[in-house]
Parts: sequence; structure tokens; C-alpha cells
Amino acid sequence: MTKIGFVGLGIMGTQMAGRLADAGHELFAYDRKQLADSLAAKGITACASSKEVAEKCEVFISIVPDTPDVGAVLFGENGAAEGLSAGKIVIDMSSISPVETKEYAAKIEALGCEYVDAPVSGGEVGARDGTLSIMVGAKDEVFEKVKPLFEIMGKNVTLVGAVGAGQTAKVANQMIVAMNIEAVGEALLFAARAGVDPERVRQAISGGFASSKILELHGERMIKRTFDPGFRINLHQKDLNLALTAGRQMGLSLPNTATCQELFNACAAHGGSAWDHSGMVKALELLADFEIGQD
Repeated sequence: MTKIGFVGLGIMGTQMAGRLADAGHELFAYDRKQLADSLAAKGITACASSKEVAEKCEVFISIVPDTPDVGAVLFGENGAAEGLSAGKIVIDMSSISPVETKEYAAKIEALGCEYVDAPVSGGEVGARDGTLSIMVGAKDEVFEKVKPLFEIMGKNVTLVGAVGAGQTAKVANQMIVAMNIEAVGEALLFAARAGVDPERVRQAISGGFASSKILELHGERMIKRTFDPGFRINLHQKDLNLALTAGRQMGLSLPNTATCQELFNACAAHGGSAWDHSGMVKALELLADFEIGQD
């Protein structure tokens, strides 16, 4: 049994913390909102700050929305750095900038602790079922220490490289996901506008080369008009901004990533920042003046 600190009990974090508790680990958690009854029932202890969590745990895990949020959790007032002692391991499972990740790691290592970046993919369903893909940046020996914890939360656990490599892999993942959403939305809109049942089209192509999780799950969302998150558009915008910023720095042209970002921007302009990212299809529908499901 490991004493685990967990900060960030959102859609993903609640499920991930619950799985760790179910596996028999002792958890100490902090979030800006009150600890959910479902987590308290699992024996998870609520703390008053990230500092308190860090004081009580052996392994500290955070999963929060953005780069500045991780900075605040670690180094803000009553942050984890104030409660850490030498030998502890800090794992950040948020999706943030690879550059700042390396800076955060250097500060944590200066305290005599180890740092791991381990962003995830798989959404709420993957977090609930323990089937997340976890992309890890860490020293080999540190990865081996925390791998059993990752295997409780995820099915595909990969050491990508040194600290920062996990975040780079996650940015690449988010680029592919966004472009797949755009492709599925465009194809189903095409089918619907041509007068063909988009659900039957989705079924027909699901067994072929176009098959994907996006077609399976988000294609169904587009057809059924279920755009409650999931994974919010504003979070995916943040991830694509990381890609486009890094692309400019490296002299890379990322034209389709940029197009997806503009479609997300259009959704946000129409009040859709909190829609599930499959709601990108609504921007395509606005351009077409036609909605999937419309006669």
C-alpha cells in the first residue's frame, strides 16, 4: 500500500483517484470543491491544501487544467513544494507545456524529489474503466517505481523518454484526435446532406479502414447531439495552442492543426467552450447551413 496524494478531482481525476483507492492505496486529496461523497466513501482523506497533501503522501499526483494551474499547485501559496521532503515522487498527469514541465521538474529535483510527467488520453470512460493511455517522461528507475500505479489507471503505459517527453507525446495525441474529429464530422455531415442516414453510414464504415474510436464514440455523439463533456473544447484549444506555438518555434507548418483550432474557435464564439470536443461538428454545420439529423 502506498500513501498517495491527489490534487485535481475533475471529470478525470475523480475516476482515477477512485481506482487507486479501490486498489487498496491510502489517498489524501485536495480540490477547490468539496470531496465527493463517492470518494469519501472509499476512505479518501480530504486535505485543506496541496501542501498538506504533500506532507502526508509518498507519491504526489496532480491533474489540473493548464500549465499555470500546475505551477500554482506545486509552487503557489500552500503549494506542494512547501510540504515535500526528500525522496518523494511528484507525478503531474495534466496536459501542459513541455517547456514549463522541464522547469517545474528542475525545481522539484532541487528539493531532493523525483519528477514524472505522465499526461493521459482516453477521456472519462478510460479513466473510469482503467484503460487510459499514459505517456510518461521520467528516469528509467523512477518509472519502474511508479509503473504499478499507472497500471491501475491505464492499459497502455509507455515510457516515452526523459521528463518532458510525455507532454510532447500528449500534444501529438491531441493533434491527431482533433483532426480525426474534424474528419468524422465532415464525413457524417456530407452523408447527412446527401440524404443518407448518417448512423447507417457510421455503421457501414466502422468495420473498414476508416474505423476509429473517434468514429465509434464521437460519431455517435454527433448523430445523437450529445455534447455534454467528456473533454471540453476549451481544454482542447489549450492543447492545440501548445502544438501551434511549438510548431512556430521549430519552424513547422501545421496547417490541419490550425484549421481544427479555428473550428474550435468558432464553436467557442457561439458559446461552445464547455461543449464536448465532438461539438466541433457544429462549426462545420454552421458553414454548411445544415445540421446532422436535419431532413
